[in-house]
Amino acid sequence: MESFQLLFHGFATVVQPFNLMVMVVGIVLGIIIGVLPGLGGANGVAILLPLTFTMSPTSAIIMLSCIYWGALFGGAITSVLFNIPGEPWSVATTFDGYPMAQHGQASEALTAAFTSSFVGALFAVLVITFVAPLVAAFALEFGPAEFFAVQFLAFASFIGLGRGSPFKTLTAMMIGFALAAVGLDTVTGSLRMTFGSTELLRGFGFLIAVIGLFGISEILQTMEESLTLKGKDAKINLKVVLQTWKALPRYWVTFIRSVVVGCWMGITPAGATPASFMSYGLAKRFSKEGDQFGQGKIEGVVAPETAAHAAGTSALLPMITLGIPGSPTAAVLLSGLLIWGLQPGPLLFLEQKEFVWSLIASMYLGNVVGLLIVLTTVPWMAAILRIPFSIIGPVILVFCAIGAYTVNNAAVDIIFMMMFGVIGYVLKKLDYPLAPLVLALVLGDMAEASFRQAMLMSQGALAIFWSNPLVSSISGLGLLMLFWPALTWARERLRGLVAPRPAPTKPA
Repeated sequence: MESFQLLFHGFATVVQPFNLMVMVVGIVLGIIIGVLPGLGGANGVAILLPLTFTMSPTSAIIMLSCIYWGALFGGAITSVLFNIPGEPWSVATTFDGYPMAQHGQASEALTAAFTSSFVGALFAVLVITFVAPLVAAFALEFGPAEFFAVQFLAFASFIGLGRGSPFKTLTAMMIGFALAAVGLDTVTGSLRMTFGSTELLRGFGFLIAVIGLFGISEILQTMEESLTLKGKDAKINLKVVLQTWKALPRYWVTFIRSVVVGCWMGITPAGATPASFMSYGLAKRFSKEGDQFGQGKIEGVVAPETAAHAAGTSALLPMITLGIPGSPTAAVLLSGLLIWGLQPGPLLFLEQKEFVWSLIASMYLGNVVGLLIVLTTVPWMAAILRIPFSIIGPVILVFCAIGAYTVNNAAVDIIFMMMFGVIGYVLKKLDYPLAPLVLALVLGDMAEASFRQAMLMSQGALAIFWSNPLVSSISGLGLLMLFWPALTWARERLRGLVAPRPAPTKPA
């Protein structure tokens, strides 16, 4: 009952005029970010994060989270109209969304995509509303050993559940750990990897690193590819919306399945991109018209969009309850909370109740406002793609430089930002994932502090990570995720060795 009272109080905070204004501004900016190919929600939130430093933490998180919702919505526009995914998780939407547009059903495809996104996010917010307080209350029992076990599980899950090479994921994560260790050791006071430079005493700011890794690297990559876009006309009227809404309930099984897949993949560090692909694959497998997927089936739009929004929204659950970001964007939001002096985790529900429940309330209202805005502004958003990248690119670069300088009011941070941009560009060219690097950079210090506190408590005995059923189960699951690729490889090799040989054929 107390949770509902706090939620209503959160709604009262969100509907204040200034908060409503920043909500609408955030959604519009997010849609623009989602429309621009390659920029992405994490990049947009990172670039615009410094602009919120003068706001209260509540207003700032409302604006940044609404940028995220808007980016989730906007990614479908380019996928359907131009066959260009505005976001990585929108790739699966192109499989049937663009064929629908080619068949003259762009309005139906966009309406289905936006509605599915709304449904996926709504159910994910419901999960956060009812599950987050329970997780936070349970997490109050955590000590340093339990927190390190959870952080270790987050790192290991990226290796065990990742879609790419485990070696590349581990390498990117090690780079993140190394970067997080630069600067002054807060425990011993010793300097680590500063190489005599006073500029490195405070280490690399994760916001500067994120802006460079995501924003600058995308600009460099887009410049290399000489991306040119041609806009199309797209209009959505009330008649098309009502007709599409009338047809969508027949896919209720797809909605439910996609929501479950998305929420699970969001709470674990798998993310929205694999959730969208998995949901699309399941929909194709179980649909009676699965052989027609890829030719313009509306169910092929419903499945990935529902799962992607459910995953993107539910990724905030471990961030606000345990301080473990479930996605790159959640990692950027986590950095914002730390900058505002808020420590994500179970104590946040006790010490900052107004902030937490205002954030949850903004998820509900922002999702509704976002749906209304995207349904009415599609023609304008499509027109953005007619602007040459030679104009858009420098504007984004200026925003990145302003954002990096604003963090510490230091010009050297702009140099660091460009350095991280080059690193991100090289890693992308070599097909190394950036999300594990960002996770290690954000959580590296926390994981190190938890580990060292646990070692001090146990006088150096690693047995503390197996001292009770809770920490033992989390540590065991983390080890399982860490070695899951090796176990899968060994199983495949064993299956190949014991596979029956084909019978020899007799000569004719």
